[in-house]
Amino acid sequence: MIIQKLMIFLLVFASCTILAQDPFVADSSFRKKAFVEDDPVVTMLDSLATLKVFRNSIFLNPASNQITATYSDDQIPSFPDSVYRERISGMSIESPFEYVYNSDVKQFIDLYAYRKRGLTARIMGLAQIYFPLFEEQLDKYNMPLELKYLAVIESALNPIANSKAGAKGLWQFMYGTGKVYGLKTTSYVDDRFDPVKSTIAACEHLTDLYDIYGNWSLALAAYNSGAGNVNKAIRRAGGAKNFWIIQRYLPKETRSYVPAFIAASYVMTHASEHHIAAVDPGILFYEIDTVMVKNPLTFNQISEMLNIPYEEIQFLNPSYKQGVIPATTDNPFMLRLRKKYIGNFINNETLLYAYKTKKGLERDSLLALAWQNNRETIEYKVKSGETMASIAKKFHMTVGEVKLLNNMKKNSVRPKQNLLVYSNSPKGKQPGSTVAAIHSVPDTSIKNTHESSPQPATKPEYYVVKSGESLGKISVKYSCTVEDLVNWNNLKSQNVLVGQKLKVSSLDISSASSKETKSKSNSSTSHNGSSKTIKPGASPKYIIYTVQAGDNLWDIAEKYDGVTVSDIKKLNKIKNTQRLQTGQKLKIMPGN
Repeated sequence: MIIQKLMIFLLVFASCTILAQDPFVADSSFRKKAFVEDDPVVTMLDSLATLKVFRNSIFLNPASNQITATYSDDQIPSFPDSVYRERISGMSIESPFEYVYNSDVKQFIDLYAYRKRGLTARIMGLAQIYFPLFEEQLDKYNMPLELKYLAVIESALNPIANSKAGAKGLWQFMYGTGKVYGLKTTSYVDDRFDPVKSTIAACEHLTDLYDIYGNWSLALAAYNSGAGNVNKAIRRAGGAKNFWIIQRYLPKETRSYVPAFIAASYVMTHASEHHIAAVDPGILFYEIDTVMVKNPLTFNQISEMLNIPYEEIQFLNPSYKQGVIPATTDNPFMLRLRKKYIGNFINNETLLYAYKTKKGLERDSLLALAWQNNRETIEYKVKSGETMASIAKKFHMTVGEVKLLNNMKKNSVRPKQNLLVYSNSPKGKQPGSTVAAIHSVPDTSIKNTHESSPQPATKPEYYVVKSGESLGKISVKYSCTVEDLVNWNNLKSQNVLVGQKLKVSSLDISSASSKETKSKSNSSTSHNGSSKTIKPGASPKYIIYTVQAGDNLWDIAEKYDGVTVSDIKKLNKIKNTQRLQTGQKLKIMPGN
């Protein structure tokens, strides 16, 4: 009996021991204390492992031009501290930056020169693309050229780097800081990913920080954590303006920021001594040129017509998030290509804008929305209990617009998450005719009896708000702004109610169409010559709807009771639901 009780005790004790060792059963506070976050410098290095530029053969030059790392493990050299100290001391003499060697710096030398040396070789390859650009701007702003290594620890020279905190691009700008230095973010373009614009912004930001501290080490620390944190650390250190004195008072990540910068500078400068050779990405800075784009254009059009690999265009132009350049004559955009393609682009520019790609029809609605690119954005922090739908409604947007603007695939949001939202309605005239000319062949199955855009009313017209509509949607429908609707109707807010009657600036499409069709009511045939007839004196059974920018058949069907996508396709003989163009006329038969 005693033996049985002893065995039971041992089994229970063993079970408790196993449970105590299970990280999923252990106390959550213990896990929180024991959990170690990945170092952001290491995270950025690891992002290079999946960068397409290195795994696609399209970037490979002839073998004679290739730079390859061929050293074996037993050829990786190691050096005593005295050698590191001497080399870094020599770097400090030739630079206005204060290079020092200590255990913190050694830790990052080990990272770049040993543990992640293969990824360091990739950084050295990317440096052939970006360092000349950085040096050009740093020289223009009369700044130390060594600051080019800052981008190494910020992004590992990954042009599409994106941190968990929301910092983006080569120089890892947060939304707010980027906006201060003129970097705009829209549904289609994020200037933080633009190599040239972000480099200029980084130079201006670092110059401002240096003017505050008069010390490059402190300027770098402030670049990482903000001037506020550096100022607090200086106060806690008794007013000392020396990074190594205030280091322990800085946020954890910032404490290792300057050591990482020194280590990256050292390894990139002394790479040959460490037997690290650049992995060639197959393209150099001096092979790249720019051309202005004056009409909406997609990467697919450029790729297919000029026979340029899509991934190459994407790599050189990372700021165009959707593969769409939302350019207009009044607002042109810059495109970066290899010099050898520039002549073909210029010689065939008109044909290029008109070229319909294999995926072109899928881009019609996207291009039609490109005119919204001039909308101002603001950053919004999600509150507890809010959903994607409630946030979209709050800012007079659709859920789709919120997801597109933030590059999101799911509808879920979390408290304190930062989202970009529109602060106003689209301004300016929709480039409907431009978009239609680029990607659509005119549909002559329906006679155009009106202009492509609703005409201004000779007297005030009114519109009754339908379920799910906002001032933003109504303003787009009537080619006006939200501010116009607020002013015309003396509204105190932008909230509207279902059934509310609003004064609008354009004729209602439905009523305009009804007037036209009523004038033809004595005809013995229908509007498009179908088998349906209209008796003399009787009202027509259908109305004419003019397609607006961004419309699709589903959205149009939702506007009318009893109308389905199938009805519209059948009535208008539409076989491809994507062949809608701005200004196109569609027959709609409500309640049929």
